[in-house]
Amino acid sequence: MTEVFSLQRRLGYRILRWVLSAAILAGCILSVLQIVSDARYVSSELDRDARQSVELVREAATQAVFSLDEELGNQVIGGLFGQQELHQASITHPDGNVLAEHQRPLAQSGYRDLTDRIFDQTRSYTTDLKRNVVGASGEPVVYGQLRVTYDTAIAATAWVERSALTLLVGILRAVIVGLVLFVVVHWLITKPLQNLVRALIRVDPDHPDRHLLNRPTGHKRDELDVLVQVINQLLTSIQDSRRRHEDAENRANELIHHDQLTGLPRRETILTTLGSSLADCRKNHDKLAVYCCGIDDFKSINEQLGYETGDGILKIMAQRLTEPGTPRRLLAGRLSGDQFVVIANPVEDQYEAAELGEYLLSLFNEPVSVKRRSLQITATIGVAMYPVDASEPDHLLQHAEHTMTLAKAEATNHSRFYIASVDQEIRARKQLEKDLSQALRNHEFHLVYQPQISLQSDRIIGAEALIRWTHPERGMVPPDEFIPLAELNGTIVDIGQWVLDEACRQAASWAAAGMPLRIAVNLSAVQLRQPDIVGTILATLGRHEIPPGRLELEVTETGFMENLEDAVEKLRQLNSAGINIAVDDFGTGYSSLTYLKRMPVQHLKIDKQFVQDLLVNEDDTRIANTIIDLGRSLNLAVIAEGVETQEQEFYLRQRGCQIAQGYHFSRPLLPEAFVKFVEAFHGKLEENVENQPYK
Repeated sequence: MTEVFSLQRRLGYRILRWVLSAAILAGCILSVLQIVSDARYVSSELDRDARQSVELVREAATQAVFSLDEELGNQVIGGLFGQQELHQASITHPDGNVLAEHQRPLAQSGYRDLTDRIFDQTRSYTTDLKRNVVGASGEPVVYGQLRVTYDTAIAATAWVERSALTLLVGILRAVIVGLVLFVVVHWLITKPLQNLVRALIRVDPDHPDRHLLNRPTGHKRDELDVLVQVINQLLTSIQDSRRRHEDAENRANELIHHDQLTGLPRRETILTTLGSSLADCRKNHDKLAVYCCGIDDFKSINEQLGYETGDGILKIMAQRLTEPGTPRRLLAGRLSGDQFVVIANPVEDQYEAAELGEYLLSLFNEPVSVKRRSLQITATIGVAMYPVDASEPDHLLQHAEHTMTLAKAEATNHSRFYIASVDQEIRARKQLEKDLSQALRNHEFHLVYQPQISLQSDRIIGAEALIRWTHPERGMVPPDEFIPLAELNGTIVDIGQWVLDEACRQAASWAAAGMPLRIAVNLSAVQLRQPDIVGTILATLGRHEIPPGRLELEVTETGFMENLEDAVEKLRQLNSAGINIAVDDFGTGYSSLTYLKRMPVQHLKIDKQFVQDLLVNEDDTRIANTIIDLGRSLNLAVIAEGVETQEQEFYLRQRGCQIAQGYHFSRPLLPEAFVKFVEAFHGKLEENVENQPYK
């Protein structure tokens, strides 16, 4: 609201008062000074006239007193009284006798109380009457004295009248000068200032640069002109500053409500928009779908190719989600990191929502070109629908996020719809994740060991160390359930180090007891990405004084394929130190001769899914045979895991598989039971050898 300004005290009136007051005061002071000067002049004139009069009659008075001529003396005195100011005159002998004397009354005047104080009531003048005759003392002889007394009233009255006129004229002159000065000041200053004030009042506060002030006429390059220019410049600067401030506010709002990297709306903005969309859906009885899209393995992309590449991928995905070809009913936003959200409003039913989900997957699956590199990206999508899944914006978005998280844990590059059990799964998953972060500290993990049997010598040559988690409430938690969770939240690094340390400790203990065995330990992809993993493993071996050849590290194909160059370098360093490397779950990932030629691998492990249906499923049998033949051609030992029957053992032995492990031989055992099993297994083997008939 613009404040209305009104003048309460006009500057012109104040200037008039001050100018008149100053002029009158100056006029009075000047008049007083002139009156004082005139008074001094009148006083000096009285003295001068009196002396001249005395000087004129001094010779005659001297003659009269010398000749004792009384008549002449009276004539002299009478002649003096021709002056109106003369009050008394006398000629006396030196002895005091009066020769001639005359006196008139003092003049009557209404100003006597004032003038007598200034000029005195009378003024007397005395002169010696003498001639140029020198007496015995050498001085002229004095024959008498002439004394005259003047009345000051006549001259003083004239002075008073002149003074009154002088004062009156001075005041009138001061008033006239003050008025003239006021007119000049008003024309030069007050009026231009009034015009300036009126112009400033008309300035629009919202747009101050639209009504700039006109330069005052007749004031070119003077202070007022400069003032107007400065004010105009200030108004322009204010508007510029306001524009910059508005631009900054708009930019801040843009940053608050939109993602800086992609330009897409942020979570808060998406929730607000989703709330409005839900209100429209309630009004129109429509359905709505929310898609939470997460790029698969985006963390590895950043680590392998750099964050600039990751940012480039996010920008491209944002452009695809908002490009003109995208259906208008789709509204995209960025939640965090590699997660996008898409709102489809409206959708006919779940089938149409599924089609839109496939469309979104196709957008993510298109190759991405970043820094002259073509990358294949996939995404996993969680879908929640209104009104069946939730009716509030935050709940609907939360359901979509939870569904996407669970979908990623199962597989990649697919979409999954929310179901009621998702909430329970998410809560259970979060609780398990919380318990997992404390399990190592609470000593809830332990290792079991599954024997590895050489199919050539029928002896136990090693053991695979397997982790087990005994939950205080849930009991035994399967590794397939908590290992992926540990890899997602990063706790696998500490857990993996504990497994390595515990396995090496156990191997050292068995070796000291006369049972030197090779220990196989799984190495997670997350562990392999750690920059200090090589030094950590070698330090663990050194701490337990185990020869490197007694340790075998099992890595999955997917684990080292995430960053092949880095994985190859680290595994070569470990292999150069004497540690054996095995490819676990071979045949389930990116099986390729290219990386096998580059990898420092000694063993290939046939995944148990191909061994379980051996001799039953032709495809599995064919895959197992291919892996065994590949190992033989590459001079690699092949290990079959999951052997459960004697027929499987016999077939693998005949096909040339070197090592086997599985329930057919033994379940994973605790260390004490493992020692007993080894002793019993080897003892039975020796017994069988001894009982063989002599040939």
